[in-house]
Formats: sequence, structure tokens, C-alpha cells
Amino acid sequence: MIQQSRTDQIFDILNKLLVCFFILIITYPLLYILSASISDPSYVNSGKMWLLPRDITFEGYKRVFQSNDIWTGYRNTIFYTLFGTFINLAVTLPCAYALARQELVGRAIIMGLLIFTMFFDGGLIPTYLLVRDLGMTNTIWAMVLPNAASVWNIIVTMTFFKVTIPDGLVEAAEIDGASVFRTFFQIVLPLSLPIIAVMGLFYGVGHWNSYFNGLIYLTNKNLFPLQLFLRDILVQQQITAELMIQGSNIEAIGEQAKIAAIIKYAVMIVSAAPLLIVYPFLQRFFVKGVLIGSLKG
Repeated sequence: MIQQSRTDQIFDILNKLLVCFFILIITYPLLYILSASISDPSYVNSGKMWLLPRDITFEGYKRVFQSNDIWTGYRNTIFYTLFGTFINLAVTLPCAYALARQELVGRAIIMGLLIFTMFFDGGLIPTYLLVRDLGMTNTIWAMVLPNAASVWNIIVTMTFFKVTIPDGLVEAAEIDGASVFRTFFQIVLPLSLPIIAVMGLFYGVGHWNSYFNGLIYLTNKNLFPLQLFLRDILVQQQITAELMIQGSNIEAIGEQAKIAAIIKYAVMIVSAAPLLIVYPFLQRFFVKGVLIGSLKG
């Protein structure tokens, strides 16, 4: 074993203390929300509950899951996430591979047009008019097609192809008579599983948390994602509380405020729980994606 100097030991101790500090900062809000979702709202509102649950109750979760809309939202969000991620990968991977090839005619112009869209956007109204004119409003396509590809993800994937896939390998396949499509599907993609996992994860998280497209393009509740139903629950609780205030029913106001508070925290856990469960198992893909994006193309 290599003996550390006193300076190195102090440096390691400071690093460990700093890491523990950041872990505490990150972990505490999650634990607080989880505890608040199963604690008596009176303890939460008064500040007496600051870490561990007090007077445990599952009334918030009971009220959230009593709504059939929650299960409809889960079903829709899972479908949008899986189907939307498939479309994202089907657009991003071929586009990135084509741009990674130096022999692509007009490559610089295409890259310039793509990068241009990162700085200048058509805006909400023109985008809505386009989606409406294409007949996609109140359809599943409004949730998956407007964001079919991310320019940033295309650039990251292109960088991976340029750095990881040797030109000699592609040239050898072409010499053996392989077409561009066969080279891409049978040689390039099997060697690109890390970037496929990274992009699938990035797109999947985006679809799971997405609600704005549904808010703008959907009016049929059977197509709403989970996030819109959770938003409606919070809005309904707020409206009910305001109506009670107008009626000057003090006891009812206090009770409704408690219910609204506990539902608020339960809604946070319900919407974030799947990602919190999956993330620890897929964290290494996020790290790899950050490292890939830091490489020069």
C-alpha cells in the first residue's frame, strides 16, 4: 500500500465531507416529500415534521388513486414514453450516422440548418397551427411527432459514431459488398448499444415528464398523460378551497387545506416514483452520455 502524505489525507477527508454534504442536500428534499406525503398535514404545515413521518396516514394516496383518471394517465404516459422513444431513436440514429460520414454531400449545410434551429424557434403559435393543419390535434401523434428528434442528441450521437466506429470498419464492409443500410443495421448499431441506451434514456425521461404538448394539443381526457391528470387534481383542490373561503366555512376551509397539502405531496411521489426506482439501475448510462457529449467531434 502506498503511504499517503498528510496533505493527501487532509485532501481525501475534505473530499469525503464535501461528497457527504452534497448527498445530504440532494437526499433531504426527497425524504422530506416522501415523509410529508404520509404525515398528518397539521405537522407538515406547522413545521413539526422535518424528516421522519409524523402520525402516518395514507389518505393522500387513497384520494389520488381513487380516481380512474390516474390509471388512464399511467397507461397513456407509458405508451407515449415507449412509442415516442422508439420514434426518437428511429430518427436520431440514422441522421447522426449520416452526418458522421465525411462523404455525405451537403453535410456542412445540413449541420448548419440543424444548429440554426437550436438558436431560433418558430414559436408556439406557428407550431400549433402546423400541428392543427396536419390533423394531429387530439391524437397520439401530437405527443410524439413534434419532438421527434433533438438536435443536441443528434450531435452527441454523431460524435459517438465518429469517435467509436472506425472508418476502416465501414470501408471493409463496403468492399465486401455490404450496402449502406446493411452496414448501418448489422455492423454499426450492434457496436453502438451504449449510445442507444443513453439516447433511449434521455428521450424516455423527457417523454415521461412531458405535459406541455398534451396541455396545448389535447382536449380528449382519454388521451391525457399522467402529468395532466395530476395537474387537474391540484387545480381542483385549489378551486374547492377558494370556493370554501368565499362561503366563509372556517372548519371546512381548514380541512380542505389539510387535504390539499397531503394530496400535493402524494402527487409528487406518484409522478416521480417510476423514475426514482429506475434511475439507480441506469445511472451509468447517464454518466456515459455526459462523457460522450464532452468529446470533440
